[in-house]
Amino acid sequence: MDIRMVGSSGSVTVSDANFGCPFNEALVHQVVTAYMAGGRSGTRAQLTRAEVRGGGIKPWRQKGSGRARAGSIRSPLWRGGGTTFAAVPANYSQKVNRKMYRAAMRSILSELLRQERLLVVEDIGIKEPKTKAMVARLGELGVEGRVLLVVDEISEAVYLAARNLYGIEVIDTASVDPVSLVRFDRVVMDAAALRKVEERLA
Repeated sequence: MDIRMVGSSGSVTVSDANFGCPFNEALVHQVVTAYMAGGRSGTRAQLTRAEVRGGGIKPWRQKGSGRARAGSIRSPLWRGGGTTFAAVPANYSQKVNRKMYRAAMRSILSELLRQERLLVVEDIGIKEPKTKAMVARLGELGVEGRVLLVVDEISEAVYLAARNLYGIEVIDTASVDPVSLVRFDRVVMDAAALRKVEERLA
């Protein structure tokens, strides 16, 4: 399969297995959900009566004081005591094996190409860190809305030119993931990044 590069007469050849497979909605949903779940911190935590500091001595003798018997000042019934059903750090990660992940990535890339949301360019073409230059370049490509720029290596000029633009994000090939591909209106890749992404899916 040949993908024509925007703004150039050339094209780049890619595998039909990576960019021509049918869209598997159930698999993509599962992988995207698992990826987002893996990003949850789950850092909630409370102390049980065993973990609260203090309370190692019995407050008063068992009988004869006229008060209710008590074994620790860190009982959940006491102020400053532990929590009865304490929350513990949670792990929200879901298992997704490598074969499923790669199949979902192929499905997403193929669907982006069919919907003409994936554009391939020879080079982003930003030589100086100017926001105006990035706006002009996106206008040449005819893209608008939320745009993801995927480059082989993020240059300082490209990063600085795009960082003040709302809805524009620049990542390298190592940072490409299912969520970033589906949440943007358009995905613009340079030819080197496309080849490296295809190598990762092989």
